[in-house]
Amino acid sequence: MMPMDMSASPVCNLTVGDEIRGKWNHSIYRVRRRLGYGATGAVYLVEHKNGLAALKIGHDQMSITSEVNVLKRFSKVQGKVLGPSLVEVDDWQTRKATYPFYAMEYLKGETLFDFMKGKSLDWPGILLVQLLTDLHTLHQAGWAFGDLKPDNLLVTGPPYRIRWMDVGGTTVMDRSIKEYTEFFDRGYWGKGSRKAEPSYDLFSAAMVMINMAYPARFTKRSDPDKQLQEKIASSPMLKRYAVILEKALNGKYQYAEEMRNELVVLLNAKDQNKTNQKQMTKSNNQKPATRQAQKKKKKSFLAETFLVFTFVFVVYLFYMLGQTM
Repeated sequence: MMPMDMSASPVCNLTVGDEIRGKWNHSIYRVRRRLGYGATGAVYLVEHKNGLAALKIGHDQMSITSEVNVLKRFSKVQGKVLGPSLVEVDDWQTRKATYPFYAMEYLKGETLFDFMKGKSLDWPGILLVQLLTDLHTLHQAGWAFGDLKPDNLLVTGPPYRIRWMDVGGTTVMDRSIKEYTEFFDRGYWGKGSRKAEPSYDLFSAAMVMINMAYPARFTKRSDPDKQLQEKIASSPMLKRYAVILEKALNGKYQYAEEMRNELVVLLNAKDQNKTNQKQMTKSNNQKPATRQAQKKKKKSFLAETFLVFTFVFVVYLFYMLGQTM
């Protein structure tokens, strides 16, 4: 069963200027705008005494506590920055109800769609390599991301780096995915179960790239396999990654690292081809100039030889004249 749509929930409809006061820590957060919402609640950009933060608020205490635990686990992954850092956890008490929330680091950046405007076709592959690197670390820690989609991703920098904004869908491995979005869900496309495992996230990662090529998304037709193949083949951005995308969509990768390594090889091969083409172009452009330089060098040599010969001849003449006198 797909998680309930919370778009009509009070926690998803706070407006600019609304204040959220912590029941226990008494911190005050003032809403600037909503960043997004999902099955477990909404995320807002807020102001507080130390600057800007992202605040996730929901109805279910267990769901919020689970996400907080995930963020805490992320902070313990040595040498890796996966999700945003946790600021604090509290409750917001109103006249009608009490809502759990947590504040976290606000990641300033661009959405995938905004970032890609004017960028080369190599960038989707570069961002996917970064995403797969983080997914491998997450999977090794025993979690699946679950609700992987552009709405939960952000590009920070420069240097440009893909980051996770919302970890509401993260699920312990081998359990049922607790939150998903149909377009990125392999169950919706008839490509497998909703079991939390690496291949579930890798399917979603492939669909994230497809969504970058088709921002408006599209609905499933009667033959989803053929439909996805046609979408990949019809996109100049996607067809260069067609083999890797199709393997991910069909569950051919067991680990994120496998998919990442193949993608790195592909990108390196493309870079090498570009380098070779540039060198060939440079060589071709230099050929006429080289021939001209060789001609000039030959003329110069002949001129120098003529001058030397003339000088020797003149010296010889003076010598002969001296002998006759």
